[in-house]
Amino acid sequence: MTATHTAHVHTAKHQWATGLVAFGAVLLAIAGILDILRGISAIAEDDVYLTTRNYVFQFDLTGWGWIHVILGAIAVIVSIGLFQDTMWGRVLGVAVAGLIIISNFLSLPYFPVWSVVMIAFSGFIIWALCVARPDESAKV
Repeated sequence: MTATHTAHVHTAKHQWATGLVAFGAVLLAIAGILDILRGISAIAEDDVYLTTRNYVFQFDLTGWGWIHVILGAIAVIVSIGLFQDTMWGRVLGVAVAGLIIISNFLSLPYFPVWSVVMIAFSGFIIWALCVARPDESAKV
């Protein structure tokens, strides 16, 4: 008995989708590493951040530092799953990037420019992971 194997044709759409997932994985890894470094700087020395008075969101910077370290570590772990092109990596990647956006929004008064940069960075991560659909492009 002979078995027939169907060859998987790698179309331009499939390569585009694979590239976007890799792009999201790299961005998430970088965002995670930068978040870890930002958290360490907040934990080590509170004088690094700008302190404002009478702002709606008043949090302890050491607590924010731990939040950023934890989110950054999770982001790096999830980016490893994205490099392996797993569905759980894509779902958790979008979730972690959303949490990074929320945490950076709440830390705007302490580090305004960097928070805006990280919000934009995480927006690109969400875009890259949501636009790419390698399963559908493989069927074309």
